[in-house]
Parts: sequence; structure tokens; C-alpha cells
Amino acid sequence: MRALIDWIEDRTGLISTVEHFMNEEIPASSGWQQVFGSVAMFLFLVQAFTGIMLGLNYGPTPGEAHSSLRYIMTELSGGALIRGLHHWGASAMVIVVVLHMIQVFIWGAYKKPREATWLAGVVLLLFTLAFALTGYLLPWDNRAYWGTVVTTQIAAGVPVMGPYVLRLMGAEDGVGVVTFARFYAAHVLILPAVTFLLIVFHVYLVRRHGVAPVPVDELLPKQKFYPKQVFKDTFAIFAVFATLFTLAIVAKAPLGRLADPTDTTFIPRPEWYFQFLFQLLKYCEGPLELFATVVLPGLAVGGLLAVPFLDRAPMLKVTKRTTAFAVVLLCAVGWGGLTAAAIVETPKEAALAEAMGPMDWVELTPIEMAGVGYFQKEKCGNCHTLGLADEGKPGPNMGTGGVSHDVAWMVAHFKKPGVPIAMMSLKANEMNALASFLIKLTPQNAVKMSEVPTFAWQGALVYQKNQCGVCHQVNGAGMNNGPPLNGLAKRRKADWVKDHFKDPTKYDADSTMPSYKFSAADEEAITAYLMALP
Repeated sequence: MRALIDWIEDRTGLISTVEHFMNEEIPASSGWQQVFGSVAMFLFLVQAFTGIMLGLNYGPTPGEAHSSLRYIMTELSGGALIRGLHHWGASAMVIVVVLHMIQVFIWGAYKKPREATWLAGVVLLLFTLAFALTGYLLPWDNRAYWGTVVTTQIAAGVPVMGPYVLRLMGAEDGVGVVTFARFYAAHVLILPAVTFLLIVFHVYLVRRHGVAPVPVDELLPKQKFYPKQVFKDTFAIFAVFATLFTLAIVAKAPLGRLADPTDTTFIPRPEWYFQFLFQLLKYCEGPLELFATVVLPGLAVGGLLAVPFLDRAPMLKVTKRTTAFAVVLLCAVGWGGLTAAAIVETPKEAALAEAMGPMDWVELTPIEMAGVGYFQKEKCGNCHTLGLADEGKPGPNMGTGGVSHDVAWMVAHFKKPGVPIAMMSLKANEMNALASFLIKLTPQNAVKMSEVPTFAWQGALVYQKNQCGVCHQVNGAGMNNGPPLNGLAKRRKADWVKDHFKDPTKYDADSTMPSYKFSAADEEAITAYLMALP
């Protein structure tokens, strides 16, 4: 072992570098307040690792992004955990970087000779927000699409530079393929490389000038970075990661329905750390909009960059820095108040849609999925609402979880409703499917159930009409006479499935499955439905 260590040291100098790093002297006053920098660096590494893991299965085009992310979260082993770590890690990184800057500001650690260290930190904060902004579009769901539309509209309003910024974003003709490509390139290629180099430069400056001591602390004996400060940093990193890991398991990262540029009713909501700006825009309408979107953020960034050049007074003990505390408190109250107001004013339906996991409809059984189809075909939506918000329709809102009857009662109600409504054209088994769907509704899944893609319920209708469940199982429903159909896309190609419908004995001479002469539309629908099963 000693020979190996000596060889590594002789060829690379790595051992002495680590020893020098660990044995660096830091002020005696260093402690828990200095852990934020190490935690921020750790979170950057978490984001880089989880980003790479997501990238191995992510389709970086608008046509593939949403479905690939749904695959990651619903079928890939550990995919939901990795997505959760990446999603919540972004919020954690914003929080920690802001706390780190607040600590440096309150302690006055930006003063001579550490001005460049502070400036590098401000740029890293901006890069952190840029990561959040560019990554927001990549799920390509409605939430991401319309949130980015608002972002590009704000950018377009910048005086003089607006058109150029919009062109740089690739959004001159609206948010589309070019916008997605630019945001993806920035998020995956440009920002990580530049941020890594800036972190290295920032750490170099910290090491060059040392940790800022509190006044009169310079005379006290210094301590080594190892072991006390290393223990504090490690403990803080462990606590943050344990919290992040718990969030990734308990709270599903949101994934809404596929981006729909025609859905102008969707209410865009930014991530929580940008909601203060969203709320400020509500208060600053008309001529004041420019103040909220350009002037105020510009003044904030300019003020941060100017801090070490405006405050050139001698260092004071942290307990005497009342002005610094007052500035932080004022900013916290303003930001917190606007954010709280934005959260309170978020419509319930929008809040629930953001909190839901991906594609709840894929867990429905074929009979329940067919019920969605019968609901659509019978135009039940003309009288009933499936969402949380009451749209003023004459029938009761089915999305509030108010269906407390069993299937038999529902079927009897369909046959003889007791109110003047049009009679249904459904058969008994079809009414049974519709009832099975309706009693499945809850306030937690009604919005998602109402967003089942047309191909899915059309395919389920074909599946039910041809009694495929007599031989096959889907999501635990059906018989075991034939192979279960969940995960079919992993085993077969779509063309194979279509050929198998037409001539089952082509692939299995002993097959007892009859041949099906579907119309082109029915064949496409049932194949697409089966290939989408988890």
C-alpha cells in the first residue's frame, strides 16, 4: 500500500495536494456558518450526476421529451428517485446558494481583498437561476411550455435588446423546436461547463485569501480545516442530502400533460423561487410592467455586484452589522410576502395539477379506460365537469369525489335517471364500464383522468369490444389464459402486434387466438394503447 501511495504521489502529486487542502489553516472563529459553500458544491455534483443519469434515457426533442420522462418516472428502475433528486435538488441549490450569500453579506466577508470572490459568487447565483430557467422547459408539459412562453414575453419587453434576446432564445416565432434546442444546449452543455470552471475559480480565490476572520480573531491561534470543519461540512451535507432523498421519495416530481400550444386556458405558474416576480407583475401593469421585469431585477443584480465597492468600511463584529441585518430582513420580507401571495392566489386546480405525478391514466384497467371513452362519446361533459373547478354546468361535478354509489346503482341510474336528460345509447356492459370509471374518480385524480389521450380510450374501447380480457391481463384486470400485456412495448414492436392481430399462427402455430380484421383506425388505436401500457 505504501508503494502504491508513493507511486501515485510521485506521478500525480495528488496525495500532497489533498494533505495541503485538509491541513490549511482557517480562523479560530470558523464554524457552522461556513458550511453553506461546501453544501452548495455538493448539490451541484448531485445535479450533475442525476442530470447525466436522466440524460441516458431522455429524448432531447419536443416529440420525445415528455414520453421519455414519463418512461423514466413510471417504468425505469430508480427513475422516479433520480428525477425527484434532480427536481428537488434544483430548489435545494437555490436555497443553499442564497443562504451562502446571505451569510457572506452579514459577516462582511466581501471586503478587501475578497471583492473578486464575492463577484464570482454573484455570477454563480445567476448561473444557478439560469439552470432553473433553462431546465424548466425540458419536461415539455403544459406547465413548462406556458411558463416559458411567459418568460420569452418578458424577455421580448426589454428595451432595445428585447428582439435580440428573443432571437437568442429561438422564440421569435413562439416557443417551439428551436427554443427547446437552445434551452437544452444551455442547460446540458454550456452552463455545466462554465459553472464548473467558475466554481474552481471561486474555490481558488477562497483558498488564496482564506476564510474571512471576525475582527480581533486574527490574533487567536488558527485551526486546521481537518478535522473540526470537515466534520461540520460533512454533517451539513449529510443532513441536506437526507432531506433531499426523503423529498424525492415522498413527494413526486410533477409531470403534467403533454404541452398543448392551443390550450390558452392553462394558467402558467413558475417555480416557487420565481413566483415573487410573477406576483409583482400582477401589481405592476401597463407602464409599470417594465419596472417589474427589467428595472427592479437589474437594480438587484447591480446592487449585489456593487456591494464590495460601496461598503469599504473596516470589518465589524457580526453583532454590530445592524445595517446588513436590516437589508437582509427587508429583502426577505419583500420576497417572502410576494411569494406567499402568489401561492395563496394559485387556483386549486393548477396547484393540484402541479403536485401530481406522471400520467395517472396508465394505471387504469381497460374497463375503466373504456369508461373514459364512453364518457367522451356520450358527451357527458356537456352536463358534468371532471375538474376541481365548477364550470356552472347543469349536472353535478364528477371530479369532486362525490360519486358515492356502487356500479349497480350507477347502471340503474343510467337506465332510468329520473331527470330529463337524453337516453344513453350504451349497452349494459358499456354502462358498467362507464360506472367503473366514474366511481374511480377522486379530487386527486379527476384532472388527470379527464386528460386521457384520445388514442388510449379509443384503443380501450376496441379492447373491450373484442373481449380481449377473456385471455389477457392489463393492470391486474382480466384472465391468465394468454400472456399479460403490461410492458408489451419492451417485448414487441408495433408492426409485430399488428401482424399478430391479423394472423396469430404466423408467430405461434399452436396459438388459439382468433384473427382480427380491424379497420385501420381501430388497429392503430388498440396497438397504440397496448404499447403505452406500463
